[in-house]
Amino acid sequence: MSPVSLTLAGVMLVTVPGVAFGGATLLRFLMRDVPGYLDNPVRRGLWRAGHAHAGVLVLFGLVAMPYVDQTDLPGVLQALTRVLIVAAPVLMPLGFFLSVIRPGDTKPNGLIRLTLLGGGCLAAGTLLLGVGLLRAGLLA
Repeated sequence: MSPVSLTLAGVMLVTVPGVAFGGATLLRFLMRDVPGYLDNPVRRGLWRAGHAHAGVLVLFGLVAMPYVDQTDLPGVLQALTRVLIVAAPVLMPLGFFLSVIRPGDTKPNGLIRLTLLGGGCLAAGTLLLGVGLLRAGLLA
């Protein structure tokens, strides 16, 4: 793997304890009947979605990094692909969590748009990666 991909993989691995802590926090909210969680289905659903997306997208990013190095994309597009893929597990969960940060929030605020931005990053990064791998395979 390239040094840049190794560094980004290291950064993503460092976030895993945070994802685990988030899961433990949600479990604590469930077990202790914390006000504003069980009694707020919107907040509960968005926080569960945030936790799930964080875990899955970090794993996806880790799997994707070695493939970015295998594309024949120009250096700038490889860098963009890496940034987009790493941005998704940051932006999407932030949008889910911050859009209902207060226990009484019953509908998402404007920060829910971060989930859309993260989804756009994921789609664009994945598309670039896929096209780069197809080009590398066809030109091999």
